Amino acid sequence: MCGIIGILGSHEVSPQLVEALKRLEYRGYDSAGVATVDANGTLARRRAVGKLVNLSDKLVHEPLPGHAGIGHTRWATHGAATEANAHPHKRGPVAVVHNGIIENFRELREEVVALGMTPESQTDTETVALLTAWHMAQGLGPVEAARQTLTRLHGAFALAFLFEGEGDLMIAARKGSPLAVGSGDGEMFIGSDAVALAPFTDRITYLEDGDHAVITRAGAQIFDADNRPVHREIQRIDVGATQIDKGGYRHFMAKEIAQQPVVLGDVLSHYIKGDRIVLPDSIDFSEVDRLTLVGCGTAYYAACVARYWFEQLAGLPCDLDVASEFRYREPPMSAKSWALFVSQSGETADTLAALHYARDKVAKTVGIVNVGTSAIARDADIALPTLAGIEVSVASSKAFTCQLAVLAVLALKAAHDRGRLDDAGLAAHLDDLRAIPGLVNQTLAVGDGCRNLAGWLAEAQDVLYLGRGALYPVALEGALKLKELSYIHAEGYASGELKHGPIALIDRNVPVVVLAPRDDLFEKTVSNMQEVMARHGQVLLISDAEGIEAGGDGVYASLAIPQGGGMFQPILYAVPMQYLAYHTAVAKGTDVDQPRNLAKSVTVE
Repeated sequence: MCGIIGILGSHEVSPQLVEALKRLEYRGYDSAGVATVDANGTLARRRAVGKLVNLSDKLVHEPLPGHAGIGHTRWATHGAATEANAHPHKRGPVAVVHNGIIENFRELREEVVALGMTPESQTDTETVALLTAWHMAQGLGPVEAARQTLTRLHGAFALAFLFEGEGDLMIAARKGSPLAVGSGDGEMFIGSDAVALAPFTDRITYLEDGDHAVITRAGAQIFDADNRPVHREIQRIDVGATQIDKGGYRHFMAKEIAQQPVVLGDVLSHYIKGDRIVLPDSIDFSEVDRLTLVGCGTAYYAACVARYWFEQLAGLPCDLDVASEFRYREPPMSAKSWALFVSQSGETADTLAALHYARDKVAKTVGIVNVGTSAIARDADIALPTLAGIEVSVASSKAFTCQLAVLAVLALKAAHDRGRLDDAGLAAHLDDLRAIPGLVNQTLAVGDGCRNLAGWLAEAQDVLYLGRGALYPVALEGALKLKELSYIHAEGYASGELKHGPIALIDRNVPVVVLAPRDDLFEKTVSNMQEVMARHGQVLLISDAEGIEAGGDGVYASLAIPQGGGMFQPILYAVPMQYLAYHTAVAKGTDVDQPRNLAKSVTVE
C-alpha cells in the first residue's frame, strides 16, 4: 500500500527519495511528499497530489536541501487525496510518514486538541506527529518522545520519524505493516520493502512486529515491543532480482503476462524433480481431515480453483474464505486440519490476521507467497514461494498463475499421500503439469485476438463471464481483471447459475465471455451459451479448437486455446482473461499498471 523511504546519506537526498518512491509506485498511491533536514538543522517538506512527476516539478521550483530525509507515497484511507492530507505530516520539530491505520486516532486527536494543538488534516497519521511534538514540548528528547507516542498507538503501522536539528537521526517502527532497514557505508536507509532499498544497499534487516529502530549513520539500534535491545539479522538480497523495468513493453502488465511461461517453468522445476514432488518433509497430508483455504482478491480465486483440485484429486474437503471475513466469522476448525494462506505480497493485512487466528486451532499453517521474507512467510509453519519474481502492475497476472502452479503441486502431493494416486497416476498428472509452461507460451498468441476485441468490450457498460467447474473461479478472476483495469462493471457466474437470476441482464448490449474447454461439462456450458444467444446476448467463446468447432455457431467471436494440461487447464484460461482486460484498458486509455483507487499490497484492513 503506502510506500516509505528514509535516507541518512552523504549527498542531497531529495532526488534519491523521489527515485526510490518511483520504485514504490507499484504499491499504489494518490499523493506523495518528502521532508529533509538541511545543514542548518532546518526541517522542511514538499508535498503534491497525483503522480510523482507533480512532486518532482515542485522540487524543481522549491528545492529541498539536506542529506537526511524521509519520503512517502500515500494511498488514501482517512481523508481525501489532498495536499493537506499528504505525508509527511510535520508538526513543530517532527515529521512523520506512515503506512497502516491508527485505530485509536480519534481518541488521541481529542487528547491533543484538549492540550491546545489544532490538527491541520483529516488523517490518522497527523495524530502521531502531534503527540510526538507535544512530548518534545514537555522536555523529552526525540527518541523518548517517539517511544512514548508508540506506546499509545493501536492498529497496524510502519512509521518513520525525522526531527528538527537532528541531521543524523531517524526512528523507524513497525507493527503489522512491513518495514526494513538498509545498511550502507556511512549511510543508512529505511524502506517499505527491498525494492525501494535495492539501489542503495544489498544489506537489509527486516524489523519484526513491535520493533522500533534508532538509526544514525553509524548503524541501527533495534528494540523489541518491550523496549529491550535485540539483534535482527542482516540479510543479503539479490539486487538483480529487484530490478524494475518494462523490458521494452508498453506496460509492466504486458511484460508480466509475457513472462508467465518462464516463471511457471521456474516454479515447477523448483517443486518437481522427475516423477517426484519436492516439498518440505513436514508436508504430509495423510492424516489431514480438512483444508481451509484463505486469500483476498485474485489470491482468493486461486484458492477457489485449488479447491476443485484438492477435492477431486485428493478427496480432501476444503473450506474457502475471503480473509476479511474469515476471523470475524470465528469458524470452528479441526485440530487435524491444515490452513493455507495465499498472498502475493505476504503482507496482506486481512490474510495475515486470518493466519494469526488459525495458527493455534489447526495442525499446520502454510503460507503460499511471492515474497519469502514477508510476514506471512515468517509467521506460517511452512512458507512455499511462488517464485513469480517482482510483479509491478497492481493487477496480478504471473503471480496468479504461479499461485495456481504451487497449489496444483500441493493437491497432487495430497492425492499421493492419501492413496488416491499411485506412482503411475502421479507421474501422469505431473506430465500434464510440466506441459503447462509450453502451453501457456502457445496461449500468449491469443493476445492479438484480445486486442481486436478490445474496442467491442470498451463500449460495454456491463460484461458477464461464465464458467463451469474449475473454470468458474477463472471467470470470476476475468471479471475482476476487467473491473480493475477498465472500470467496466463485470461479474463472473457459474454457467449453471445463469438461469437463476443473471439471465435477466442479458440483451444485445451485454457481452458474455464463456470459458468452455472441450471436457465433460462442455455440452452443459454450450446449452447455457445458447440461452444467452437466444436473448440476443453477444458471446465470446473461449475454448480449444475442437470446442469452437463443436459449439461456436452463432457466437460473436471466439478465441482458441491449446488443448492439453489435463486438470490444470485453468492456468491456460487465465491468459485470455488477462489480455482481454489489458487491451480493453488500453483501448479506454486508463492507467493499466496503476488503476485508480487500488494498491498492490493491501496492508490495512
